[in-house]
Amino acid sequence: MPATIIIGGQWGDEGKGKITDALAERAQMVVRPNGSTNAGHTVVTDQGVFKFHLVPSGVLHPGCDCVIGAGVAVDPVQLLNEIDALRERGVDLSRLFLSDRANVIFPYHPALDRAEEERRATQSIGTTLRGNGPAYSDKVGRRGIRVADLLDESALRDRLELIVPEKRLLLAGFDNGETLDVAALAEQYAALGERLAPLVVQAEMVVQDALAAGKRVIVESAQATMLDVDYGTYPYVTSSMPTAAGACQGAGIGPTQVDTVIAVYKAYTTRVGGGPFPTELHDETGQMLRDRGHEYGTTTGRPRRTGWFDAVAGRYAARLNGVTEVAVTKLDVLDTLPEVRICVGYRLDGEPIVAPPAVASVYERVEPVYEVLPGWQADTSSATSVDDLPPNARRYLERIEELLGVPVTMVGVGPGRQQLLHRQAGAAV
Repeated sequence: MPATIIIGGQWGDEGKGKITDALAERAQMVVRPNGSTNAGHTVVTDQGVFKFHLVPSGVLHPGCDCVIGAGVAVDPVQLLNEIDALRERGVDLSRLFLSDRANVIFPYHPALDRAEEERRATQSIGTTLRGNGPAYSDKVGRRGIRVADLLDESALRDRLELIVPEKRLLLAGFDNGETLDVAALAEQYAALGERLAPLVVQAEMVVQDALAAGKRVIVESAQATMLDVDYGTYPYVTSSMPTAAGACQGAGIGPTQVDTVIAVYKAYTTRVGGGPFPTELHDETGQMLRDRGHEYGTTTGRPRRTGWFDAVAGRYAARLNGVTEVAVTKLDVLDTLPEVRICVGYRLDGEPIVAPPAVASVYERVEPVYEVLPGWQADTSSATSVDDLPPNARRYLERIEELLGVPVTMVGVGPGRQQLLHRQAGAAV
């Protein structure tokens, strides 16, 4: 059975964990292909709220294998903390696996993250300061240390002997880089590797075996298309490739082994950190979206920037990823508004443009063109089917579908598992 990829269609925090959790009930495997502890996927169940950072969201379903793929940057300390916390809550982690090829975050990576943000000063990216970017820099610079390297302390020490002196130089004047001790790091991370060893596998082969056996495999991407290092609002992006193509790479899946790409969008738009955001609201409506939507980061707790739905960026993401289905989450957040707006076009220096520009400073000059639709001012959170939604809410979803050019097959009307409405592609909204 071909794989299903779940990606973010905006700037992240769209509710991908909720969609993954829903689909994992009928899946045999969920693979996390990218990102790091900077990701936060929240799932609300009868047993409480679960917040995942590295562990795939399918872990709550018995019989579902969960794989952390080669494209993930793994902080062993944070991963083991997350595992311990889940075990304390009774979650079975016997089917959790970790790629031996995943790169490892070391203490010098967050230190470099902080130093780089200090250097940027007023042009800071607004990273989570978890070391994600420096770890990916080491990966592509062939200076990275991978999970497999943690399993051999002697080889690990040799690698650190080459790498640590450079880190001391880079951190001079910014952090206590001179205190980095090779022997201590080697001992500490070899011990972490020993704890992780039972999980470590050649993940791409595990995933390929599942596909060959006809199992249903879901790839749960982190972050979102507009944060992609190639196609997002560069340099205000993440350091990996959270597109469908990047998910294939990180999971060890070929493009011909995928038949469904689901893009998740909020019914409005949010982003965290710096960078262009044409539909951003700085008024009471923006604060209302933040408060009703509980728009504070799962990983950092930072308040998210909020704005109207951006269909220009949304269609760009849908086309880049070959999206086959759309899930719209948090529709209920808009319930109280007398009218809702959708950005249906961009103007740059007075001229229309059809896609986000490549240069961030140019993107900052983009003016959104809005279409105003009537609100529904009725509670949607108790709806049990799309047919239960108010007519104006259905019209809003229909307009999003038209603008994205992809059918809306799922609608979230609250955080709970039961608050996800399903419809067939092509059915009337």
